[in-house]
Amino acid sequence: MLKQRVITALILVAILLPCLAVQALWPFALLSLLFISAAGWEWARLNEWPGVRAWWMAVVVALAANALAQSSHLDPWGLGAYGPAEQAAAPHVHLSGLPLVGFVVPSVVWWVATALWVLGGAAMLRFGNSHWKWVASSWRAVLGVCILTMAWLALVESKAQGLNFLLSVFCLVWAADIGAYFGGRAFGKHKLAPTISPGKSWEGVWSGMLAVMLLACVWIWIDRHVGVDSPSLYSHLLAGLNWWGMIAALLALTGMSVVGDLFESLVKRQAGAKDSSQLLPGHGGVLDRIDALLPVFPMSLALMSLCHG
Repeated sequence: MLKQRVITALILVAILLPCLAVQALWPFALLSLLFISAAGWEWARLNEWPGVRAWWMAVVVALAANALAQSSHLDPWGLGAYGPAEQAAAPHVHLSGLPLVGFVVPSVVWWVATALWVLGGAAMLRFGNSHWKWVASSWRAVLGVCILTMAWLALVESKAQGLNFLLSVFCLVWAADIGAYFGGRAFGKHKLAPTISPGKSWEGVWSGMLAVMLLACVWIWIDRHVGVDSPSLYSHLLAGLNWWGMIAALLALTGMSVVGDLFESLVKRQAGAKDSSQLLPGHGGVLDRIDALLPVFPMSLALMSLCHG
């Protein structure tokens, strides 16, 4: 099992690094779209849409993601009238009516996604185990399309901001997960959601939040003392919201990473599955790897819309 995990991880890194290294947006957009479409296939299979319908789900996710990008004036394939430089300079108005330099997608998209996750997450924790299968499979499919397409759009918008910004959001989720794992093992006594994921504890959540705060401090220092291609999420939040605002935003993002993880655990538990699939040998499925990212990327951009300048 360990050998499989290492081999799969090395292959994924070998594919991902070139897509991150190039300035053009389309390699990363294409690779992430393939993963998101695979996650759509997994979602369908977990929600009573197996076989051909699962493949159609993957196609619908890809088409819907492209349609959402075009309607939001984001051009991940470089086919429009504006190149990356012109897109970055294009005016963007967020909820307070002030320009947010360098962003393309209207912030209302990210606030809708955030509201969907916050309200849906609360409902999931309260009623998920007893009511999830009461929802028609077709409506669960629609929900999956919405979640996955918004996550892909947020990934592409984040990559358009720069590699440093993109990695800072990725690492927030990874730091929260690592901190929660070790903190939960060392101090975990109070169960977070025992009927959904018995291994998670409140102590793990607090440990994950502490890990994210430490990461933010280190990353802000790096932004100020090392040449980077773009400000990180942490530097943006600090400049726009001050220290207390940044701390509140990071606590919220860490909490939503836990919600994303719990939500996927609920779906798998209701389907009687241990993993979302076996697409990634030794790692389970794509959803198993990106569950915590799904709410964090849209929410991070929603919070960014509060940072003026």
